Amino acid sequence: MSLRAITILSLGLLAGAAHSQTAPVETAKLGKSQVTLTAHSFLTPEELQTLRLVMTNKQALSVFLPGKPANFSAVAVSPSEGFIRGGKPVASATAVADLPDAATAQMNAIQGCDKARAKASAPCVVVLEVGPAKKK
Repeated sequence: MSLRAITILSLGLLAGAAHSQTAPVETAKLGKSQVTLTAHSFLTPEELQTLRLVMTNKQALSVFLPGKPANFSAVAVSPSEGFIRGGKPVASATAVADLPDAATAQMNAIQGCDKARAKASAPCVVVLEVGPAKKK
């Protein structure tokens, strides 16, 4: 990987971290999974409604993230492009499932989204994460 690619990836991850630190976080337990929604300010009411449905409904979750329950998954979107436009997911919105850990899921989702987004669009950030439900 070139120095330029590493710099771009690092800046994208930093931008994502900055977004997630200021955005409210919602969590839900869904079967064996814990689903976390980062409610970034750029998300529209329609996008938030869809993501909240995904985080609370097993069937909706399996459509968006068809991985095994309790495995690590993530969805990333560009703040400039959003998640849903015209009633359907935008092309750059990227979902990855069945990864070995949360960091890998986040990184793969962001990388896939950044490859698919328009060059002029803002770097992608994670909006939804799935992992094993935390034991009490």
